[in-house]
Amino acid sequence: MLFIFAVLLLLLSLWAIFYFQLSRSAGAIALMVMSVVCAFISPWSLILGIPLILISLVVMIDPLRMSFISKPAYKALANAMPSISPTEREALDSGTSWWEKELFMGAPNWETFNSYPYPKLSLEEQAFLDNEVETLCSMLDEWEIHEQKALPDHVWQYIKEHGFLGLIIPKEYGGRAFSSFAQSRVMSKIASRSLTTAVSCMVPNSLGPGELLLHYGTEEQKDRYLPGLARGEEIPCFGLTSPEAGSDAGAIPDTGVVCYGQFEGQEVLGLRMNFSKRWITLAPIATVVGLAFKMYDPDHLLGEQTEYGITCALLP
Repeated sequence: MLFIFAVLLLLLSLWAIFYFQLSRSAGAIALMVMSVVCAFISPWSLILGIPLILISLVVMIDPLRMSFISKPAYKALANAMPSISPTEREALDSGTSWWEKELFMGAPNWETFNSYPYPKLSLEEQAFLDNEVETLCSMLDEWEIHEQKALPDHVWQYIKEHGFLGLIIPKEYGGRAFSSFAQSRVMSKIASRSLTTAVSCMVPNSLGPGELLLHYGTEEQKDRYLPGLARGEEIPCFGLTSPEAGSDAGAIPDTGVVCYGQFEGQEVLGLRMNFSKRWITLAPIATVVGLAFKMYDPDHLLGEQTEYGITCALLP
């Protein structure tokens, strides 16, 4: 009877260590202490206690833990997991979790949340919200837009002339260089009047060539496209969604193969594309498409790498 009680006490201790998420050292020490206590209650409990003590020592002592747990586990997982593409590596390295980590763990620290500074609009951003955005909202009639299945020409002209499509583009290219908070406020205000208009302004400032060019484009590409995008002379759209895979970028079947081919009478190095897209916002009026696809170089014309993962091509 004492043996059963001692074993149950050990199991209860093990459960409590995991439930209360004790640190590695605190949990190991607590488990060893309970193993010794249970040995006094019933020596037969050492059948379970001794292995637990040995495991605790391995967990506590770094060289032992590395040799017996970490390295074998790493080798097993390294062979089982697929390799990480450069695109996935960039996503993993792009940042860490914010306060939402505490929220999803069920233990939010509200004082930490309240200590975060509340974002503020600059004077230029506030003036744009109070003037240009208000004027645009007064021009909108969502029922008229629904009946025509398009924004009226005078609305589009106003949007282009006043830089609604270039909120994220730096000023040296003719954009407004607004903060993310300002963009959110602008789109929220427009959406309160017309969701169709808000989405039409939102796509060039989020999805599509504009932001991709800012982060990954060459200087020649930026000089070619960003001024036109800022002025509304270029209308962008983002070709991601596939009939087979939806908007799951990792599952799209669209491909581009690096090869030599004839273009304007010359042999050039380029891409042989094979893609099918649908549900691309602004596509009917777009002048440039940011096309998402998976790039391959089977003949190693660019280097030793064969698969380059998901990338984006600019298609006029």
